[in-house]
Amino acid sequence: MLQEQTTPAVSGSTQLRTSSITNEFLTFRLGNEEYGIEILKVQEIRGYEAITQIANAPDFIKGVVNLRGIIVPIVDMRIKFRLGNVEYNQFTVVIIINVAGRVMGIVVDGVSDVISLESEQMRPAPGLGSVIDTEHIMGLGTIDERMLILIDIEKLMSSGDMELIEPSIN
Repeated sequence: MLQEQTTPAVSGSTQLRTSSITNEFLTFRLGNEEYGIEILKVQEIRGYEAITQIANAPDFIKGVVNLRGIIVPIVDMRIKFRLGNVEYNQFTVVIIINVAGRVMGIVVDGVSDVISLESEQMRPAPGLGSVIDTEHIMGLGTIDERMLILIDIEKLMSSGDMELIEPSIN
């Protein structure tokens, strides 16, 4: 959600205009790290339930579920990000997202909360060279002592290895 604020100047009758952009993110956990995706991409949050496996699908695509008549592919983010052991427990959830008109689900270890980050709380993704692919990371967010890895879910889902949505033509 974008908000613009106008702040009056300290001296004189003219107003000094400062613009601060606020972005809202749904935060979730994968292992020991906290991630965030834009709240506007989130459709709903569901408990982890039985998933129908699809033959010859990549390992990070767990399969599909029938969501009120829509067949939804389910991506396990822990496997996708190569974060080690995947254990499903009572905190494991599926975040149903809508990206570029396509509904899909992502499996995460747990959902934390919805937070608002102002532009000064967001930093660009660190340049890690060719060692780590940061193309899908829109930046890092800080709130109090928490550090969030902000995922560009649209870029991630349209990347070459995922191909769950058509890449946007710009």
